Amino acid sequence: MATYEELKQGAERRWKELNSRPWIRVGTAMCGQAAGALEVVATLKAKLAARKIDAVVSEVGCLGLCYAEPIVDVAKPGKARLLLGNVTPADVDAIVDGYLASNRVPPQKALGYLAAAGQAPLAGVPDFKALSGYGKQNRVALRNGGHIDPTDIFQYIATGGYAGLNKALSAMKPADVIKEVTDSGLRGRGGAAFPTGVKWSFLVRSNAPRKYILCNCEEGDPGAFNDKTILESDPHTLLEGITIGGYATGSTNGYVFIRHGHDGPINRTEAAIQQAYKAGLLGKNILGTNFSFDIEVALTGESYVAGEETALMEAIEGHRSMPRARPPFPAAYGVWGRPSNINNVKTLAYAPEIISKGAAWFSSIGVNKSKGTAIVCLTGHVQRPGIYEVAMGLTLGEVINDIGGGVSGGKQLKLLQTGGPLGGVLSAASTTVTIDFDEMAKAGAILGSGGIIVADSDTCAVDLTRNLVAFCQFESCGKCFPCRIGTTNLLEIVDRIVTCQTRPGDLELMRSIGKTIQAGSLCGHGQLGFNPIRSALQHFAADFDAHMKTGKCATGGCEKPRLSPTNTRPFAQEATPEAALTGRPA
Repeated sequence: MATYEELKQGAERRWKELNSRPWIRVGTAMCGQAAGALEVVATLKAKLAARKIDAVVSEVGCLGLCYAEPIVDVAKPGKARLLLGNVTPADVDAIVDGYLASNRVPPQKALGYLAAAGQAPLAGVPDFKALSGYGKQNRVALRNGGHIDPTDIFQYIATGGYAGLNKALSAMKPADVIKEVTDSGLRGRGGAAFPTGVKWSFLVRSNAPRKYILCNCEEGDPGAFNDKTILESDPHTLLEGITIGGYATGSTNGYVFIRHGHDGPINRTEAAIQQAYKAGLLGKNILGTNFSFDIEVALTGESYVAGEETALMEAIEGHRSMPRARPPFPAAYGVWGRPSNINNVKTLAYAPEIISKGAAWFSSIGVNKSKGTAIVCLTGHVQRPGIYEVAMGLTLGEVINDIGGGVSGGKQLKLLQTGGPLGGVLSAASTTVTIDFDEMAKAGAILGSGGIIVADSDTCAVDLTRNLVAFCQFESCGKCFPCRIGTTNLLEIVDRIVTCQTRPGDLELMRSIGKTIQAGSLCGHGQLGFNPIRSALQHFAADFDAHMKTGKCATGGCEKPRLSPTNTRPFAQEATPEAALTGRPA
């Protein structure tokens, strides 16, 4: 069995070999594929073969600049990397014949250059790091996204991968690992923001012979795609984080829970698991120690509630995804009745760097009790939609304007929808709110899954609220009748308001229903189901008044009820927040 040093030596040889000839990286994560990246890859390979040019073409993950996809990154031996954006198959000739053969940079496609130590900048090309969408980030969990081939474990090791696991196994006791994670200030990135080290310590208390570390990548929130991006771009950072968590808690098995149909994350995670077993980084006696740990992927159907931790465990066991009553809590009675710990992808992806670089390094990033970084998915009416990792403490305005380029079309910002459909609707004044778990909670919102949907002045807050409520109603698992019936009643009322058919007492009735589902629901789906309405009424009373008192929508866009263009199912059944921005169901 190879030692870590032997694996590292092999990785360094692999890295040197990759950089000894032209190396072309193409982003083929979800955003790249949607923009046509696979066609670009096929055309590149055909052109290189026809010209008999010996070059490596790698499919990599996402750099975060989704608006610029497909992104092609060309590295010639000894030269800085040239990054080209919005590349089409028609641009391949300019890349191969122009740049590879003759050093002619296609200026209209050049995003910038990335230079390693000792490399000169590319003439006439801007520094890629100066781009606001990239240079203002602090990439920790996303550090390798767009830079390495996620299906090549040696590229991950060559950039420092598995150093944290090696350090934990060779130089730290399990209690030391938990202390390091606790001292770092890492809090869960799934919504509750519970201290990760404390959560891990709950599992340590059990002496059960079999314990589980579960990773939640159900990620059904509209507008959120950061967990999937990590799995598509750098799955080994998750596997390393899970294994570190397994060692710290004395666990024996890990599960990566992914929504069925998300083929990119599923395929790349399963390939990474196979590679980790082959390298001796999973399985029996990892890295020659007495620690053994196994990981596999578990799939769920398209159920939003499956992201709730106890519903997730039900799904892994092959049951319908419905939450359990608590207590007992998962640390005592989890999957198959065994003690279990559940974190999401982002939380676990921080662990390798925390152990490798130390708690003090991580806690030096961020503010107050919100340490480290936040991964933000910007969508909606914004100039530069994408996925950005920024230090905690930036304001929402800095993220939207300085990094996202501001509202698209030259229009004014009207509202932000944050933290998924159970989060809040915030007004334009919220741009001064900092990305901080506690500060956002005070403002009436949550960071949650990291999704931030931007809406301009043409958006009706009532219509967007209907989309949020419709999503929550459709995704209720139905186990708790306050949630099952309450969300249906809320949707009926909001639907009446949108279509200007309000009845006396509707607002008071919605508030009463909201209190009932909050008090009577087993999980956060019902407990937070009134959040969209509550926050919308707080910040956009004028939009509701226009519908209820004047019988007209203030924006003129939603007097008539809409149906899905694909069938006659009610609009509510296919609603997402994005639908309110585009005028059609997503």
